[in-house]
Amino acid sequence: MSMAVAGMLAGMALGFAGYFGGFGAFLLVAALGAVGFVAGRLLDGDLAPGEFLRGRDRGDRPR
Repeated sequence: MSMAVAGMLAGMALGFAGYFGGFGAFLLVAALGAVGFVAGRLLDGDLAPGEFLRGRDRGDRPR
């Protein structure tokens, strides 16, 4: 499945949630979609869990 088709399906799901369930349902579907996207990227190996837990590198900023 191409990314365009996946994006279209996600947009349709958000549209149905917003139309039938209201703004709260729209936000819930959007948040769960984002969680599912990140989980899928983690399982595919495209993201490492340490990328979310790593602290900022404070040596780059001038003082």
